[in-house]
Amino acid sequence: MSEPTDVSAEMPEDAPGLVGFIKARQREAEDGRLVHEERWLKAYKNFRGIYDSSTQYTNTEKSKVFVKITKTKVLAAYGQIVDILFANKKFPLTVESTPIPEGIAEFAHLQTPLDQIAPADPYGFKGDGRELPPGSLEATGGNLDYLGGVAPKYEGAPLAEGKARVGEPQISPAQEAALRMEKVIHDQLTNTNAVTTLRNSIFESVLMGTGIVKGPFTHVKTVHKWENVEGEGKIYTPYAKDIPKIESVSCWDLYPDPVATNMEDCDFVIQRHKMNRAQLKNLMNMPMFNADAIKEVLTGGGNYVDKYFESIIRDDEYLSRSSYERYEVLEYWGTVDSSFMNEIGAETEGIDELDQVQVNVWVCGNQILRAVANPFTPHRIPFQVFPYEISPYQIWGIGVPENMEDAQMLMNGHVRMAIDNLTLAGNLIFDVDETSLVPGQNYDIFPGKIFRRQSGVTGTAVNGIKFPNTAGENIQMYDKARQLADEETGIPSIMHGQTGVSGTGRTAAGLSMLLGSAGLSIKTVIKNIDDHMIKPLGEAFFQWNMQFNEDNPDIVGDLEIKPRGVASVMQKEVRSQRLTALLQTVTNPMLAPFIKIPNLLKELAISQDIDPDSLVNDMNQAQIYSTMLQGVMQNVQGDQQQQSGSPQTPSPGGEQPTGMGTTAATTAGTQPTDLTGSGNGTIGTGGVPTAGESQFAGNAPQLEE
Repeated sequence: MSEPTDVSAEMPEDAPGLVGFIKARQREAEDGRLVHEERWLKAYKNFRGIYDSSTQYTNTEKSKVFVKITKTKVLAAYGQIVDILFANKKFPLTVESTPIPEGIAEFAHLQTPLDQIAPADPYGFKGDGRELPPGSLEATGGNLDYLGGVAPKYEGAPLAEGKARVGEPQISPAQEAALRMEKVIHDQLTNTNAVTTLRNSIFESVLMGTGIVKGPFTHVKTVHKWENVEGEGKIYTPYAKDIPKIESVSCWDLYPDPVATNMEDCDFVIQRHKMNRAQLKNLMNMPMFNADAIKEVLTGGGNYVDKYFESIIRDDEYLSRSSYERYEVLEYWGTVDSSFMNEIGAETEGIDELDQVQVNVWVCGNQILRAVANPFTPHRIPFQVFPYEISPYQIWGIGVPENMEDAQMLMNGHVRMAIDNLTLAGNLIFDVDETSLVPGQNYDIFPGKIFRRQSGVTGTAVNGIKFPNTAGENIQMYDKARQLADEETGIPSIMHGQTGVSGTGRTAAGLSMLLGSAGLSIKTVIKNIDDHMIKPLGEAFFQWNMQFNEDNPDIVGDLEIKPRGVASVMQKEVRSQRLTALLQTVTNPMLAPFIKIPNLLKELAISQDIDPDSLVNDMNQAQIYSTMLQGVMQNVQGDQQQQSGSPQTPSPGGEQPTGMGTTAATTAGTQPTDLTGSGNGTIGTGGVPTAGESQFAGNAPQLEE
């Protein structure tokens, strides 16, 4: 396994030039992110049901109720996305060979006597088939380069490149390498619990508009193993294994290039870490970290300063953290001028003064904790930033709360008005003529209350006034705002359990149409996840295996990563029905040779949330089981013949003998007899059945005793 180039060797204690450069870029990215931070805070507060400081209240408003419809929509969208992507407990990613693979053959075949058939002319001639075909082991001197990474598997076999002829076994080296790579990636994702990590990132993409996944990076995993040792029994023999691992990164901690609109355009990305003393000390055990620089930082004490938004998102605005010692560590991925490499003592042979160098640098305070050349080949910044909804002019996406911000504000306003009105309408307001009452009386109202009146007409001194009830109009406006939220988010209320649906949703066809429209909105979101997270992440795992995985040499090949998220959007029931109908169609012997039956069976299994690898055999396994099944059927037929005493001999013409009043036995290629004459079969020609025979429907005659 290749190691990253260490550029921290002989590093001076203080490198203000490079440190200043990274901190300047961090401030640049922070300034460009301010407007987005305001959006994220509003989204978070609407999700939590917290009024923003900018909310305007009237002097007479008493209610501060917050209707958390935003939270309902966010959870509904998140649940649907996770259900679509991970319903069958398998990462939605496949690996296939490219249409025209390079460096590895699409097809190869095992040479048989068909390759060396003698010609009719006994003297023969050049090109008559006697010579070995191009690509055979003998003709190429044993060169199996066209098999790519699967060459060791077929070493010693008389293979030839190209499609097989009838009767010759055929293999697909490119597809074998693709299948092996797919299994390796899925195994790595499972071993590192990647699905849980991705769920965290997907939730933040729904909430804030942007999800972030970091990696993969090499992670040392302890594999637990026991071996039987003679005379000692089972001995625990664990060993370390390098595997790729990913992690979820919050958008609050990432500072990308502010002018970039996607990760491909990013010149740099900075991740801000908040570490305690133990976490910072653990960096000493990581490769390429400068232990002396870390000790210097620890000696100086904590330097972490909270951002203005941190206390809000942590709900600890009034918590004093003077006693908490934390350190701010900046992790820089991107380009730097070659001049900085000279400053930190790195090797610069072959690097021009104007060159840009891809590096990974860790900074804390004024100390460089780690500085290495980008270890990945080809160079890449190991972050996948994916939007819920694409904003075409910025890297940050748009989430569900931002889309329904106005609708949430309207719902809150009209509910507050309704509650305040009900407070007034539910109580009497009293009109008191103090000149008519004896002075000095208490005006509190309670049953049996007596007011002493000194003048005026009876019933005019104290009057109860009923306040008009306008809550109904406010609730109507609330419902309109809720419908507006449905349209703005593309998530109808029926999807998250809303009852009392009216209009189009009252009929089965209308409800299906609503759910179908919602599926189209989610399909767009899943497509964004496919393009900006699943595919780049799959390619990153592919490149990691090509560069670092030395345990699986047969995964090398010209391969292509294909995300499968969008393929899962179609309602599973509909998709399953269509695949089943297609499977029935291809039972036609004329059509079957043109259909890839194993692929069809895999898609059918996926549509029913079944792992296809545990259910569908490959071509080799299918041939083995087919042979076994034929043997079982032959044994069953032999047992049946032995039980009958002799084999069944068909009568001339292929017809079985029939008795009077019985149906004729159905043979291959004939239609069954229909005694009623009402079906599609033929009318039987036998005699009328008598009592005691089959098909007799009358009353049996009574015999005299």
